[in-house]
Amino acid sequence: MIPISDNIPGERPPVVTIMLIVVNTAIFFLEVMLGPFTDTLIQTFGIVPAQITTQWYNPFVLATLFTAMYLHGGWSHLIGNMLYLWIFGNNVEDRMGSIRFFIFYTLCGILAGLAEVVAAPNSNIPGIGASGAIAGILGAYLLLYPRASVRVLIPLPILYTTIAVPAIIVLGSWFIIQFFNGLASLQVTIQTGGVAWWAHIGGFVAGMLLMPIFRQKRILYTHDRGPYY
Repeated sequence: MIPISDNIPGERPPVVTIMLIVVNTAIFFLEVMLGPFTDTLIQTFGIVPAQITTQWYNPFVLATLFTAMYLHGGWSHLIGNMLYLWIFGNNVEDRMGSIRFFIFYTLCGILAGLAEVVAAPNSNIPGIGASGAIAGILGAYLLLYPRASVRVLIPLPILYTTIAVPAIIVLGSWFIIQFFNGLASLQVTIQTGGVAWWAHIGGFVAGMLLMPIFRQKRILYTHDRGPYY
């Protein structure tokens, strides 16, 4: 199932969501332009768990927990992340406000990176991508809009079709897949790269825990009794 839209209308322009999509896309074009030097960029600004665990006192190493969120490994990696960010980020930004949302997004990304470090503390393979931070958005969305309707694309052998599915099923099943793949990855003794399952898990859980802190109270109005929260 590939989410393509939801039925929750935005109340305010998703300024930060759009900004994040633009910045991530621009940086990816820079990666493409660097050609053979891209590997050096990723090695320098990606999260290398072994460096985090042995050089935790080095601010430049710790900074990779932030910089890694803005690097991607290919077109499918970028497009997939930005699609999820666009569909679910605008509504979460609505409920938090732009500044709170950016702080929330950043904290989820950092905590997601740390979750991957804990899962593979000796790995020398750099981790990159916005998926940990976006997983935090998914966790927040699940709590905020569990009964929202998400339209998903279903690939069939000959054609494609779309169906509307409750958010709790779409995002709940997404998390279950991440969790069991994460458990399976713990049995792997040789690190060869691939999906950062524990970054997804860590980001999702972080989003659920942080959402009540960052959510703004909404003022609702009745015709005769004024505002209530």
